[in-house]
Amino acid sequence: MATPPSFATLYSIILGLFLAYNVKCIEGRAFIVFGDSLVDSGNNNYLATSARADSPPYGIDYPTRRPTGRFSNGLNIPDIISENIGSQESPLPYLSPQLTGQRLLVGANFASAGVGILNDTGIQFVNIIRIAAQLEYFQQYQQRVRALIGADKTKQLVNQALVLITLGGNDFVNNYYLVPYSARSRQFALPDYVKFLISEYQKVLMKLYNLGARRVLVTGTGPMGCVPAELAQRSRNGQCDPELQRAAGLFNPQLARMLQNLNRKIGRNVFIGANTQLMHNDFISNPGAYGFVTSKVACCGQGPYNGLGLCTGLSNLCPNRDQYAFWDAFHPSEKANRLIGKQILTGTTEYMTPMNLSTILALDSEA
Repeated sequence: MATPPSFATLYSIILGLFLAYNVKCIEGRAFIVFGDSLVDSGNNNYLATSARADSPPYGIDYPTRRPTGRFSNGLNIPDIISENIGSQESPLPYLSPQLTGQRLLVGANFASAGVGILNDTGIQFVNIIRIAAQLEYFQQYQQRVRALIGADKTKQLVNQALVLITLGGNDFVNNYYLVPYSARSRQFALPDYVKFLISEYQKVLMKLYNLGARRVLVTGTGPMGCVPAELAQRSRNGQCDPELQRAAGLFNPQLARMLQNLNRKIGRNVFIGANTQLMHNDFISNPGAYGFVTSKVACCGQGPYNGLGLCTGLSNLCPNRDQYAFWDAFHPSEKANRLIGKQILTGTTEYMTPMNLSTILALDSEA
């Protein structure tokens, strides 16, 4: 007569099936985020830094109506992408104490406001998670997931995850152009600085690939000279600042070429370029076509174009955030983020190279 399995054996079998089911359920759906304030979902709340968005009126249109650390009136781009890939929730900030157990399988957000490609970017914010540290946290994250579901399932989860990385803007506005005669502007002419940034960014992306990332959305910079902060400080008659526009015009095409070269070297389309400059230009150049009353004045702020200083409880605040392309001096409103998210999902190759997110999801579902 066969000996019945012990309780411990049954428990191990059931646990194994449960974890395998969970990984299968999120297959291709774990979502990992790196970058700056455009995609930070609250890591800086846990840091001693001035680069924070954890007080009202931030979050005024978030489902909880409370600030979360997102630099938005509501949802940011990672939230919108999470909706589009069918996730139950947006990945939590890596520093959040709530990121434990099964929630690790959803993914993690390592982004930190103020960071750039270079380590000396954002030094005025002091205590932020620079990109090298974000990648170190990603390694730590994998160790934590490995303890939960084992090495093989962790490798599968990471390889099949969708990754988003957003860097570059701060390397201009919070470094090269932060002050007149900045250290980097004395070291490099602008074209040489852009080449240096691209070469350093390539190292970051290859490190990400070596850590297991196989589907990486890489956004370019927006039209940096057109944000309310730059209009307030640099604009003549409300026109976008030509020098920052020149910087974006140099950086973004070189980034696109670098991604194509990396994919050619690897032999597959790992890196997907998102032309966020063009996505922004659509509603900046013709705000009325998208239901905005302005693409120059921020909803929250003070001074010309509401572009000076921080968005606080004492700032001017618009009553209808959906009418404003910019929420604060630097960051798009939730409605603008949704327009960007839509182009990431379904945009033509003019916006997404070599393919959009819906194509990626379709291809990966067949694999």
